[in-house]
Amino acid sequence: MYESIIAETPDHADALHLLGVVAAQSGNHQIAVSLFTKAISIHPTHASFHMNLGNALQELNQLDSAIASFDKALSINPDIAEAHFNRGNALIKLMRIDDAVTSFDRAISLRPAFTEAHFNRGNALLALNKPELALACYDTTIRIRLNHYEAFNNRGHALKALHQPEEAAKSYLHATSINPSFMDAHFNAGLTLQELNKLTDAISCYDKVIALNPDHAIAHNNRGVALLGLSKFDAAIASYEKAISINPDYSEAHSNLGTALQAINKPAHAVACFERSFNINPDREYLFGMLLHTKMKICDWRDLDSQVDYMTRLINESKRISPCLPVLNLIDQLSVQRKAAEIWSKDQYPRNPALGPIAKRERSHKIRIGYFSADFRQHPVSILLAELFELHNKDQFELIAFSYGPDSQDAMRLRIRNAFNQFIDVRNTSDKQIAALSRELKIDIAVDLGGHTTDSRVGIFSYRAAPIQVSYLGYPGTTGTDYMDYLLADSLLVTEQDYSYYTENIVCLPSYQPNDRTRVISDRAFTRRELKLPESGFVFCCFNEVYKISPAVFGSWMRILKAVPGSVLWLRCNHASAIENLRRAAQERGIEPTRLIFAERVPTVAEHLARQQIADLFLDTLPYNAHTTASDALWAGLPILTRKGKSFTARVAASVLTAIGLPELITETEAEYEAMAIDLATNPDKLKNLKSRLKQNRPTTPLFDSEQYTRHLEAAYSAMYERYLADEPVTHIRNINSSSDPTT
Repeated sequence: MYESIIAETPDHADALHLLGVVAAQSGNHQIAVSLFTKAISIHPTHASFHMNLGNALQELNQLDSAIASFDKALSINPDIAEAHFNRGNALIKLMRIDDAVTSFDRAISLRPAFTEAHFNRGNALLALNKPELALACYDTTIRIRLNHYEAFNNRGHALKALHQPEEAAKSYLHATSINPSFMDAHFNAGLTLQELNKLTDAISCYDKVIALNPDHAIAHNNRGVALLGLSKFDAAIASYEKAISINPDYSEAHSNLGTALQAINKPAHAVACFERSFNINPDREYLFGMLLHTKMKICDWRDLDSQVDYMTRLINESKRISPCLPVLNLIDQLSVQRKAAEIWSKDQYPRNPALGPIAKRERSHKIRIGYFSADFRQHPVSILLAELFELHNKDQFELIAFSYGPDSQDAMRLRIRNAFNQFIDVRNTSDKQIAALSRELKIDIAVDLGGHTTDSRVGIFSYRAAPIQVSYLGYPGTTGTDYMDYLLADSLLVTEQDYSYYTENIVCLPSYQPNDRTRVISDRAFTRRELKLPESGFVFCCFNEVYKISPAVFGSWMRILKAVPGSVLWLRCNHASAIENLRRAAQERGIEPTRLIFAERVPTVAEHLARQQIADLFLDTLPYNAHTTASDALWAGLPILTRKGKSFTARVAASVLTAIGLPELITETEAEYEAMAIDLATNPDKLKNLKSRLKQNRPTTPLFDSEQYTRHLEAAYSAMYERYLADEPVTHIRNINSSSDPTT
């Protein structure tokens, strides 16, 4: 077709140019280039010929040649807005973004209502990380064309970059209202609403993406994440499985499926998912630590030493190899724990200035304490704190709870709710909004009870929720942040020589762990037979979670059993894989597997406490000691033998034993630990005397003196507050005492 026309009019430049335009419109860009080139050879000073040649070359991705053609067109006629615009588009593809902005500026100066020039200028500025300028471009685009849905979508990107996610979500949603088939905007709205913790709304957006594209694996995966956040475990698992069916090599979906399976107490299945994720992408951030921690939950210790060495090395190299919580359980080195916490915090929860600084406040009639937690329910943190909340001096302190955990409606949640002046459910509120609410309520001291544990919301404190921010109880180590001012501890948990391994300033209480003296121990008289324990023989026990059992500790236990004939080890575990692995490990160490007895669930905590009275001695784990579990045992009258390590987690049981006046049950070495266990098991009088002292000490020593403990904690809060009012720098606070001024 083209050849015949050209043959008839070989020297007609306008005809050749017109044919070139037709060819380009038909997608025949190579033919268009030939036609435009021929036309230019006849009429070299026609600017539109050069511009359209540039357009065709750009379609063929011959960008440098395209720009040369646009430049030639503009040398002939510098006032062609379209040529400046197209030149800018080519420059963007060449990543010459600054030059592209200049071209768009020239196009706009020639044609102020040039919609796409404003839009593309915004895109270029966004690529240059200038979101505020980009936002102005998108707003101008929208003023010119109200239904420019792509501008609303990209406006959302700019607002997110400006840390305005709420406004970003509105912009994305407006784009979808203009064009309900605009899948990217639905997806972007879902992501942003998820970040804002508006999980139900996020799921709705992902559902719309999936309706438009049922094979959108990422939308299925993200939908699963939102469902998991709502504790809709089965639905989350179904979403992850759908994502994997679409893309079997989707490493993130396999990993997320593992997380969901952990949440429903299926660690063996979770391990398989994490391993598949790791095999697909061994460089996936934090996956290795998650895999290793989950393997500990089923006592799979294969190659553990080499894997821990590998993890330690990569943490020291600042690699994102593990969340910081698993590190506490595996590595008893303070420097490594701090490094892991800093890596995690800086990546996941960096300091966020979006709310600005908090203006200095005058002294309040009452110090307003905000307690922030996902665990205001039947949970170890609440078990320890319930009475403390009730004993707080409400004439001096106003207590406000910020709850972002499930509304369990159990007795513990109702009890805690009644202990607060205000109890605010913020589950569906973003971190930024919670921090803003805390400021609005004029919280003086914000206390994080979760740290880097399950369902934690450390991001709240990255916005600075209060003038004073404190990490307490839930996370036994440094948060690694630069915005948590204080960490509550005692002098045994954190010695002055170890202060440098904590990013917080240490507040040294007389004793660390609070307790609830009102806890009920059932009067049910358990028998050995119903607990499946032998009728005679010494009963060692450990009711810690099995992930705390290290091969080294287990080796000690087996040597202890070997030295005490007829003795058994009573453990708490309901995972078939873990039980199988532990029994195999016992057999390999020369111990009959039947000497390991696994406790079954009992209906109430009161009965769990009561059954512990059947045991003779609790054997602690290292490097992650018994924490609440240690107080459980001592409250029930069961002595606990511990070995003190180097880190916070490895010293909690020692702190608890010191607070109840039984420091002789603290050992320093593996040999001491084993020798004392054997000695107590083979000297009934010594053990009887120890249990008698425990019974005597329980009502008189600091561990269960909740009233005195609360006064000490309040003295610590007052010391922090007075330093703040006096404009004194945040620093370590030593020797807290409710009846005297603390020292710094």
